[in-house]
Amino acid sequence: MSRTVATAFLVALGLLVGCSDSATVPADAPEGHTVMKEGVPHKSGLKNPQENCSACHGANLGGGSNGEPSCFLCHGRKW
Repeated sequence: MSRTVATAFLVALGLLVGCSDSATVPADAPEGHTVMKEGVPHKSGLKNPQENCSACHGANLGGGSNGEPSCFLCHGRKW
């Protein structure tokens, strides 16, 4: 699957699922993403995203090079 298609899929999935509460981590969540925050699986350390999330989600958290979604899809520009 191309990166563009994968990114589009993730964005569409995010729009369908939204950022609502959920009790379980989805089966397709990346390894280590076990902290549920507003229905979305996060990795521990999510309160310091520049240090803990930027390696995958990009230096500016706008999305990773392997199709990882932008953090701003749910968080907006204000953190």
